[in-house]
Amino acid sequence: MDFTHRFAVVADIPAIAALMARAIGALQDGFLTPAQVESSRAVMGLDTQLIADGTYLLVEADGRLAGCGGWSRRATLYGGDHSMALRDAALLDPACDAARIRAMYTDPAFVRRGVGRLVLSVCEAAAREAGFARAEMMATLAGEPLYRACGYLPIERIETPGPVPVPMVRMGKDLA
Repeated sequence: MDFTHRFAVVADIPAIAALMARAIGALQDGFLTPAQVESSRAVMGLDTQLIADGTYLLVEADGRLAGCGGWSRRATLYGGDHSMALRDAALLDPACDAARIRAMYTDPAFVRRGVGRLVLSVCEAAAREAGFARAEMMATLAGEPLYRACGYLPIERIETPGPVPVPMVRMGKDLA
């Protein structure tokens, strides 16, 4: 299948939100309990700052949204617009900080076809071009195998705050 990619604009938000909802509901099955999947919705989702910064990528196939994800030069490691306590818009210093890989989702109909690898490669190249020598992300357990296969290594394992904690993995990779 041939994929194209472009950066997201505000008009894409409804389609992105729908894809994220499908991915969160379907792709974490087998990694999280149903209660953890529901709890993960409180911390996962779209940070529209990525669209405003021009760093949020869409992958399409035959005019259909297959996946999305972005990178950031801001301090926020994960979380969407609705998880304000996790957000920090401070700019990172490429000389000493790691770029952030953010909000990666693949439509369940397109998994294991290279969508995630495409998003990562485009985001890593853009972060390198912006002067970053390293990238970090907060990965779901469902995403961890892909990120490991792409060279990311675990830094720490955490559980999200809340009544039903969700396990996640902070991962990093040298971009040089």
